[in-house]
Amino acid sequence: MTARERLIVALDVESVADARALVAALGETVSFFKVGMELAYAPGGFDFARELKAAQKRVFLDLKLHDIGVTVERATRQVARLGVDFLTIHAFPQTMAAARQGASEGALKLLAVTVMTSYDDDDLKEAGYACGVAELVARRARQAKEQRIDGLILSPMELTAIRPIVGADMLLVTPGVRPAGADIGDQKRVMSPRQAIAASADYIVVGRPITRAADPAAAAEAIAREIAGA
Repeated sequence: MTARERLIVALDVESVADARALVAALGETVSFFKVGMELAYAPGGFDFARELKAAQKRVFLDLKLHDIGVTVERATRQVARLGVDFLTIHAFPQTMAAARQGASEGALKLLAVTVMTSYDDDDLKEAGYACGVAELVARRARQAKEQRIDGLILSPMELTAIRPIVGADMLLVTPGVRPAGADIGDQKRVMSPRQAIAASADYIVVGRPITRAADPAAAAEAIAREIAGA
């Protein structure tokens, strides 16, 4: 992949009109976009995902599915019919197994969310987990590999430890990436684009540092150059 192909821009905006304007501003600089829950559930959100695919863009639908097995299986099958490239699910064994069934006949790749990048050890303890982030991510990575899931969503801080567990073929996709000097916002486990790629990320997901920049295309180009430098 080229450096630009490794960059996924998160279209975390309120409306399809806002997202369409951002895609136009980015032009040919970006070829891969994340459509998260805010945009997907906006009027016309899923149609916009189809629109991006019709424009020869790649689409990552970030819905983080997690429900009883039959619901996850059927929902995954519906998403596969949209023709998008990636779909997120939560890395619980039953959820992953059900999603694998739902995606069995198409090209949709499943990414299992390990631990949200806005969580740290204290957050897990408060939620009732008896282990910390590193242990839980490793456990879910092993379970995802057993379920033949295509990739993981994890913070860049866990990349180096997880790559030997899952091997070279599993995709590692990381949010929590911020250029030097950028506001980390609600993220707690972050790295720069160069550090994340060097630590074995296949793709990095970047939102506000690009989408809220005065010149989004220039911001995306700068990150692509940083990826290339890694």
